[in-house]
Amino acid sequence: MKLGLVTYNLAKDWDVPTIIAMCEKTGFEGVELRTTHAHGVEVTLSAAQRAEVRKRFADSSVALAGLGSAFEYDAVDTAVVRQNIEGTKAYVELAADVGAPGVKVRPNRLHVKEGVPKEKTLEQIGLALRECGEFAADCGVEIRLEVHGHDTCLVPNIRTILDAANHPNVFACWNSNPEDRDEAGSIDANYALVRRQIRLVHINELADERYPWRRLFALLAADGYRGFTLAEIGQGSLEPERFMRYYRALWLAYQPK
Repeated sequence: MKLGLVTYNLAKDWDVPTIIAMCEKTGFEGVELRTTHAHGVEVTLSAAQRAEVRKRFADSSVALAGLGSAFEYDAVDTAVVRQNIEGTKAYVELAADVGAPGVKVRPNRLHVKEGVPKEKTLEQIGLALRECGEFAADCGVEIRLEVHGHDTCLVPNIRTILDAANHPNVFACWNSNPEDRDEAGSIDANYALVRRQIRLVHINELADERYPWRRLFALLAADGYRGFTLAEIGQGSLEPERFMRYYRALWLAYQPK
């Protein structure tokens, strides 16, 4: 498997050349570009600008592992859901133009307090994902559902969403949440629910021993995972290059032998 970076939060103020340079210096092999950040890879780019972004990555040793959006489909207002679906489609077209193989989307929350049954919201998210997955398939781009949100981050709920989507181009983005663990601290049961659809992995504070990092990497390796584990890490260091080198060293130490 490969180590990469999510621009949220460490690299949120870096432009594309800086991102590439920092990843090349520190042994990070790819990056997921999160929307709204200083890199400026957004749907407002012209065709020429999109081609330039694609060339910058193609000419480097750093892969554009994906685009990270904040599109979500749980809203009670159907017009808001439609806006998010159409926004996703525009972002998929951007991904195709800049050479990103996938777009990360997310569920965000349930609306039980507003009187909407949990099952209805999960199905609604899934059906929206199916439409996005169909559109993205025609563009050669994957849709990756992040295990995210209040209650929606619970992996059984993600399983229900994926079942409702029922589309071969809708995948899961494992997010390394504390909620992945059961009462004994194991992630095995929850991992098993989505293992065959994991196409991307977000990791975070590898020094936090409360999360079973070594077990996660062992499970991924046993399944033959060869994709990216993307570091979604904060801005705590005044020496980001040094921090990234140490992070990679710890990541390597966790890899199965």
